[in-house]
Amino acid sequence: MKVLFATPEARPLIKTGGLADVSGALPAALRGIGVDCRLLLPGYHSVLSGAREQREVLRLANLPGYGEVRLLEARLTSDEDVPVYIVDYPYHYQRDGGPYQDASGRDYPDNAWRFGLLSRIAALLASPLSPLDWRPRILHCNDWQTGLAPAYLKFMGGGAASVMTIHNLAYQGVFAPDLVAPLGLPREGFRIEGFEYHGKLSFLKAGLYYADWLTAVSPTYAEEIQREPLGMGLQGLLAHRRESLTGILNGIDMAEWNPSSDLHLSCDYSARAPAGKKRCKQVLQGDLNLEVNEEAPLFGLISRFTPQKGLDWVLQVGDRLIAWGAQLILLGKGDAELEHAARLLAARHPGRAAAIIGYDEGLSHRVEAGADIFLMPSRFEPCGLNQMYSQRYGTVPIVGATGGLKDTVEDGVTGFVMSEPSAPGLWLAIERALAAYADKPAWRHMMQAGMQQDFSWERSARQYAALYEKLAAG
Repeated sequence: MKVLFATPEARPLIKTGGLADVSGALPAALRGIGVDCRLLLPGYHSVLSGAREQREVLRLANLPGYGEVRLLEARLTSDEDVPVYIVDYPYHYQRDGGPYQDASGRDYPDNAWRFGLLSRIAALLASPLSPLDWRPRILHCNDWQTGLAPAYLKFMGGGAASVMTIHNLAYQGVFAPDLVAPLGLPREGFRIEGFEYHGKLSFLKAGLYYADWLTAVSPTYAEEIQREPLGMGLQGLLAHRRESLTGILNGIDMAEWNPSSDLHLSCDYSARAPAGKKRCKQVLQGDLNLEVNEEAPLFGLISRFTPQKGLDWVLQVGDRLIAWGAQLILLGKGDAELEHAARLLAARHPGRAAAIIGYDEGLSHRVEAGADIFLMPSRFEPCGLNQMYSQRYGTVPIVGATGGLKDTVEDGVTGFVMSEPSAPGLWLAIERALAAYADKPAWRHMMQAGMQQDFSWERSARQYAALYEKLAAG
């Protein structure tokens, strides 16, 4: 089985969020079970500087709207045997900002062209017109940045079967309608039964309409997006396509996120030998100027600071939580008002609360290892990863009853699921967690139950491989 995995980001070459983790891990897991999966990525600075063994395999001399475009073949990293095709077009991809926004956080005004190119190359390589000897049976597209690929492929006359994965329906890639013709899309596709969305061009809707199969990153999220409010205006189309929509839960890198061999930790532990977790807690408290207190329940949060993540609820109950005798660590960045409120909370409670604005990979591992309880009260969460990391590290999660959080946390067994999406609902879950924390034998049992869960990518890869086989068989 040959699969072209088109994505705008993939760890470790380029990352802004969970999509990069999926794109870095799933192709490797697929190759581990015998699927010839290859990545297709834009040629950002970090991709060209990080990918190994690069060589040119294709040069398109006069691609309409773009001119000359090179395609390079490389390896994801020196120690991972994952082939990567890189769309080398410096004018669109080699910029000083991030992959989607400039240094000031504003979307690039030519994003439609930038990711129209990625989609067009994906469709070309998946079509009978491809100049390459390697021909995929499946084109696997991810999020709006590759959403035009199934449409291009359809209007080119077909080719590989296409899969469109929805990582977060809130981001849809909506642009002005006057870009339809310049991007090489036929006018007949600009309608409700196509890529038209409230009078504009929607990259994501194109993928959802024209792809042969749709997947979402958890079974619950696949159900949630078929109705309001999480359908984000596309619930009608998704409900119409329910028979070709599957929820496949993301996995995590079980080697990188392993408390018995984590290079970011000064201590190690496991489900069978959990004593080292106490040392991780002490080190974390000391590093963040918190009182070194083994008995104080230590709550951790690692998140984008946005209302989606329920951070406002955490800040509403923060003073009450600390008055109870707990400690709280907040790590992340995002909304300026939420960042300011987090700093104020920490300032009101020196030695009991810490707010670290920004992102630090090593510190995120240390928080997962040192905290007793992890807060993830999201209003919606397509899949989520930190709740799985937390269980892996014996850190009991408190989560919202949504998406992949609901699918991966068993209430009262491996964590706590909020009964309602609100600050009072979060506090009720916290009270349950604190009561369990006071019962040490029961708490150890809950920790070990979480640490024994299988969140490996192999499980997910086998589900994708079965889907690919089904599609390839017609």
